[in-house]
Parts: sequence; structure tokens; C-alpha cells
Amino acid sequence: MPLPTQPDEGSELGDPAAAALKLVYQDEHLAVVDKPAGLLAHRSGLAAYETDFLLDRLREQLGRRCHLIHRLDRATSGALLIAFDATMARQLGEQFMSREVGKTYLAIARGHLDDSGSIDHPLDAPGKPQPKPALTHYRRLASIELPIALGRYDSVRYSLLALQPETGRYRQLRRHLKHISHHLIGDTSHGEGRHNRLFRIEFGVHRMLLHAWRLSFQHPALGTPLDISAPLDADWQKLMQRFGWETALPAEDPFDNPAQSSAGRTP
Repeated sequence: MPLPTQPDEGSELGDPAAAALKLVYQDEHLAVVDKPAGLLAHRSGLAAYETDFLLDRLREQLGRRCHLIHRLDRATSGALLIAFDATMARQLGEQFMSREVGKTYLAIARGHLDDSGSIDHPLDAPGKPQPKPALTHYRRLASIELPIALGRYDSVRYSLLALQPETGRYRQLRRHLKHISHHLIGDTSHGEGRHNRLFRIEFGVHRMLLHAWRLSFQHPALGTPLDISAPLDADWQKLMQRFGWETALPAEDPFDNPAQSSAGRTP
């Protein structure tokens, strides 16, 4: 099996154009790129006035055709799967459509959640008002209470979460966290403004704290399973150290044995 490529150590999150895109895995058939927060993945009708896209940059960087297999929101960082030919793109796309791909995200949310649980709440999408089933599993990896007054409370609480969407609805993770009143930090559309401001003022974090951490799938050409993770960027590392969460991330995907807790929160 080809070895993963080494990340470019010179990249900084605050300026996505400062360095080449990091590839956390690459072989002759496909690659996994570590998308910086703030960079659009591809051209679309919603980005008519934008000029900088991950897919365009990657094609120029690698000097070959690249096919985007799935998408991440502009504000989300982390692992994004790319194929180098149409056949590989179709085979990987079929795995996504049949929900054979494991996707695990990291998030920091307000409040303390249960150790584990599921959020089962239908969601609609723009132009499609009829809600469709949406299911997200979560594991709480760490939590903290800080002596910072906010509103009528003398302290604030936050949780580090591993999230696994079983479906892929529009902004599912962000909207599901809002649904259970554990808003995603830094989310300006579905989050909680007071907590977003606190993170900007107290910790200097001006981004949404959602990271596509791990991807697991079957390599169509090699016939072997791949489990690929994208490293945390500078903002994430700063917070993990500040909150004492340096050892909070497990070596293995926390959803490898997904016996969902019936005691978890299921609104």
C-alpha cells in the first residue's frame, strides 16, 4: 500500500493561500487533501463572485485532473476525498451513496452533552421544503467548565465531540447541534452569538470549530480498507492545549464499534 504523503509544515490556517495544499494521502488513483477552513471546495452557482477554489488549486498543484467525491462547507476544515479519473470517481461515489464510507468529525459545542447518543431529526434543504430523515451519532471526548461569566451564568461549559453523520443532509451537523441546544462554536448561521464572541475575545478563534477528522473506505483499485485522518490546524491545537485536551483524541476512530447508547440524547 502506498505510504501517505507528508504534510507541508509551512502552512498556516489564517491564510489558505500561504502554502500548497496538504495531502494526507496520495497514490496513483486518489488522494485525501486537508482542506483549510475558509476555502471553498469547488465552483458553484452560490459562489458566482469567488475566484479561489480548492479543486482549481489542486489541479494546478498536481498537474492532473481531479474529481471531488464529496463536499465540505467553506468554514469546515479537514479530510476531503479526491479521485484522479472518472472511473475511480464513480466507484467512490457509489460507496458514498450506499453509506459505506465512515466520516468522523470533531466539533466543540456549548454545554456538556451525555457521553454518547444520537440526534434523529429530519432536515430540509434549500428549494426542497419537505424534510428528509437525518441521523447523527456523537461521542463526548472531553469537556471543560471555565470561570467566565456569560449572561446569567458565572461559568461556561464546552464539550469536545466526535460526530458521525449517518445521513448527509444540508448542514446536518451544525443544525443537529442547534436542535439539541448545544450549538457549534463559531457557527455564524446556526450557532449562539455570545459564545462565538467569547471565543473570539478570550481565545482569538475566528472560525467555525468543525473539522472533518477521519475518512474510512474501501480502496476500489487496491481492494484494501483505508482509514485516513487529517491533523488539527493551529487554532484547534491552541484550544486543545488551552483546555487540557491534548490526550483527548483516541488513536482509533471512536465509532469503530458503534454500539449506540440508548441512554444518549435523542430528541
